[in-house]
Amino acid sequence: MSDEHRVTPDLLLHAYRSGIFPMAEHRGDPEIFWVDPRRRGIIPLDGFHISRSLARALRRDDYHVTLNRDFSGVLDGCADREETWINGEISELYSQLHDLGHVHSLEVWAENTLVGGVYGVSVGRAFCGESMFSRRTDASKIALAWLVDVLRRAGFTLFDTQFLTTHLASLGGKEVSRGAYRALLEEALEGDADIQSVPLASAGQDVVHRITQTS
Repeated sequence: MSDEHRVTPDLLLHAYRSGIFPMAEHRGDPEIFWVDPRRRGIIPLDGFHISRSLARALRRDDYHVTLNRDFSGVLDGCADREETWINGEISELYSQLHDLGHVHSLEVWAENTLVGGVYGVSVGRAFCGESMFSRRTDASKIALAWLVDVLRRAGFTLFDTQFLTTHLASLGGKEVSRGAYRALLEEALEGDADIQSVPLASAGQDVVHRITQTS
C-alpha cells in the first residue's frame, strides 16, 4: 500500500466511528479493504444467553481471566487458523491502537497457558469485537461472557460483532440493518466508557448471576 493510502491508527479509529472496519483477503495479502456490512451482527448487552452447559463451565473456576495481559498472544491466537483476514498490517495497526489504549484483549488461562480470548476496539460506549479464539472447549464462550459482564458494568451500550455466526447466535447475537446499527453507534458515541474503570468479576459464578438476572 502506498504511503498516501496507508492506514494510520487515527484513520482506523475514524473508520470505527463511521461504522466501517478493515479486513484483508488472507494472511499474506498486503492490501486491506474497508467493510460496511448490509446486515450487522451485535450482541445486545442485556440479551447474552448463558446455556446450562456454559453456566457449568463458568462456575467450574478451573480457569482465570485477565484484561490486557497478553494482547499479542490473543492476536496471534486469533490469526492461528488456516484462513484469516489478519495480515501483517492489520496486526501492526491493532497493536499500535492497543498501546494507545483503544484496543483491549480479554484472556482466558488454564494455569499459565493461554487457552482462549477476544479483542476489540473501544470507541465511545461501543465495543467493536474483532476476533476471538479457543484452544479449549468453551474458552471463547467464557471469554465473551466475562467480556459482556465487564462491558455492562463499565457503561457500554453497544457490543458490535461485525457479522453474525451460528456460534454468536447461540449466545444471543442478532443481526440488525446497517441503518439500525448506525443509529446504535451514533447513540453510543454520544458518551464515553472505559473498560478498565471496573474490575473483572471475582468468579465465574458472579458472571452467571449478573447476566442471568437481567437477560
